[in-house]
Amino acid sequence: MSEPVVLHTQDGAVAWLRLNRPEAMNALDAATIEALDGHLTALEADPATRVVVVTGTGKAFSAGADLKGISRPDGSVEPEAMLGFVRRAAAVIERLAVFPKPVIAAVNGLALAGGLELVMACDLVVASDRARLGDAHANFGLLPGAGGAARLPRLVGPRVAKQLLFTGGTVPAADLVASGLVNEVVVSEQLDFRVTELARTIAAKSPLGLARMKRLVDDGLDQTVSAALAMELDALGAHLLSDDLREGLAAFREKRTPVYQGR
Repeated sequence: MSEPVVLHTQDGAVAWLRLNRPEAMNALDAATIEALDGHLTALEADPATRVVVVTGTGKAFSAGADLKGISRPDGSVEPEAMLGFVRRAAAVIERLAVFPKPVIAAVNGLALAGGLELVMACDLVVASDRARLGDAHANFGLLPGAGGAARLPRLVGPRVAKQLLFTGGTVPAADLVASGLVNEVVVSEQLDFRVTELARTIAAKSPLGLARMKRLVDDGLDQTVSAALAMELDALGAHLLSDDLREGLAAFREKRTPVYQGR
């Protein structure tokens, strides 16, 4: 029996999702997209899971879309099939972006095109010093359709984004720390250890507070500062009534570790 195309392992409150097509550089085919969506459905409903990590097996994070399943016998692509595939992939990647729990990308290797779009949908990015990232659509006469042209300039600025988009080239993960696309770079052998450390730290915080903070940051970027401040105060007003806030303050007074319930 073949292995699943996405592996799920659980480390306490941290769920690891590993793209598992190393022979295809973890290219995203329809089965991988559906498997990822299924795992997100289960993890969203699981109160014990508080942080999700997305990574790849082998030497690549993901080399992008696998077009073999929607190609004609002569190798050309059927436009309607291509558009349908990209729409579905974009919907799952967007679901990752708005997932109500923190998501960390552990970029173990090459992340191209759809792989880069997957990385950009995550909240935090920790990369191996061997990782390289790029858009790559231009290398094949393609256009991005799952965030390459929409999210990239918002993360790194239009000039850096245009360079990556226009050239189709890849750059070391370390070169993208200053622009904000990558949070930190660690030696390859320490990637899982560092991400585990970071994920466990975040998982110990109030899940309700994390979900609200994520939404405030993401939604606030599309608002004026005054509107974002008003949203922040409204969220705080609701959060002041939460059990998690009461537990956090009680634990502080009692000099103990808080035990949050996410409500």
